[in-house]
Amino acid sequence: MSDERKPLVEIRGLVNRFGKQTVHENLDLDILPGEILGVVGGSGTGKSVLLRSIVGLRRPSGGSVRVFGEQLDKLDEQSRSKVERRFGVLFQRGALFSSLTVTENVALPLIEHAGLSRDDAEHLAGMKLALAGLPPHAGDKFPSELSGGMVKRAALARALALDPDILFLDEPTAGLDPIGAAAFDQLILTLRDALGLSVFLVTHDLDTLYTICDRVAVLAEKRVLVADTLERVAATDNSWIQDYFHGPRGRAAASAASHTPQPEQSP
Repeated sequence: MSDERKPLVEIRGLVNRFGKQTVHENLDLDILPGEILGVVGGSGTGKSVLLRSIVGLRRPSGGSVRVFGEQLDKLDEQSRSKVERRFGVLFQRGALFSSLTVTENVALPLIEHAGLSRDDAEHLAGMKLALAGLPPHAGDKFPSELSGGMVKRAALARALALDPDILFLDEPTAGLDPIGAAAFDQLILTLRDALGLSVFLVTHDLDTLYTICDRVAVLAEKRVLVADTLERVAATDNSWIQDYFHGPRGRAAASAASHTPQPEQSP
């Protein structure tokens, strides 16, 4: 396999257990360079647990997760930190520090991990906020003073702070109105194409899947049941998949996508 298509993340035989409950067993999945991979599944299938396992916030019960060819749990602290700087994470509720302004939130990883001075970090934070589509005055506000959509964009700016190679997004459009969600989808697509990012996206949003995802992975039966183009996934003979993609909302999303001109995506 050429380096261009060599997976950035390789998950093999992943097991996640909570006490006697097994959430994942023998789960395999790859994240490819430059792709937007959407991850879906029913309640309790462990979509967020999978994300946390990849970024090193949860140690798997078994199997392996290789990120850029490295197993995070096998690395020393310095080597692990170097790898972790190559991905940005946007958690479902933003996870911004309420006592810091938006600019200070985005500047924090630049100070802590890149060693920048406060002035330099806050100047660069302003650029990241603009990249995420926020107006200049938003940087002086506290998270509690922002709308839900602006919090998402502020959290995205923080995820972009260290110029990551991979973005991990956990339900990024949850709680947004349809217009705000559509705008956020287009922002992710634009950033992927402009910055050459790979994106791992946990979502329930069918519009997001149809609009921006190159591949979709379905979690079911404690593993990845299928990971392929949306068309092939939607054709999979599985009751949950059929209900999800061919129910009323799925049909509406597919119809909307087929009537919307799609921006050209990178190969």
